[in-house]
Amino acid sequence: MQYVGAGSIAARGTCGNSGDPILVALRAPRFASAMTDPLGRRSAKHLARDAPRAIEHPADHARSLAEARHDAIECTACPLWKDATQTVFGEGEAHAPIMLVGEQPGDSEDRAGRPFIGPAGRFLDRALIEAGIDREKVYVTNAVKHFKYVPRGKRRMHKKPADAEIAACHQWLARELEFVAPRLIVALGATAARSLLGRATPIENNRGRVLTFSSNAQLLITVHPSALLRIPDEFKREAYLRFVADLKIAARFVNP
Repeated sequence: MQYVGAGSIAARGTCGNSGDPILVALRAPRFASAMTDPLGRRSAKHLARDAPRAIEHPADHARSLAEARHDAIECTACPLWKDATQTVFGEGEAHAPIMLVGEQPGDSEDRAGRPFIGPAGRFLDRALIEAGIDREKVYVTNAVKHFKYVPRGKRRMHKKPADAEIAACHQWLARELEFVAPRLIVALGATAARSLLGRATPIENNRGRVLTFSSNAQLLITVHPSALLRIPDEFKREAYLRFVADLKIAARFVNP
């Protein structure tokens, strides 16, 4: 095991509850390579290679996942780097069958330089265990690699990244997809889905379905674990079990 540290398309999928086939229309990604052939058959590398860009992105020169992670340290493609402690790149098995994509680092992740190690990360770890997924066998990352926040006294409060910031950081995610080449991409929340699909995507209407993302990768949309932490206690257990059920769909790609 190798480990590395810290237009519309008709997509055919299956319902997470019944297994019945579903045909879902997805708009191709706008932030990276949005271009697909009529059948949507594009390998992950096209996300990084084919998109026309007016200026060169710092991710363009990376020839491996390790190089991409190293190059991202100095990324200034959007203003978020100015206030963040450091770039928080993805981590996990270099050729993992599953890639989990979240929104952005939180306060704990920004300080430590690792994704999903704060409260939401611990919640995710618990759900992964219950779903039968070993975190060491997946790759975890975020759509945006710098922490965006608003100071409130001594605390740094999370602020949702803007579309322009998601777009500026998308090329790093595209390179991760290219180098890891997962069989399944799990979009955790609206920002991840926005980055991957290039448009706003209702989470509840699309969660729990395995969708065709490219010729060699599927997409599963679910909620971000941080959203579950904000749910009132009387509804939290039910929401957690739904999240675990979504992850159990992903588990099939780890243990086919």
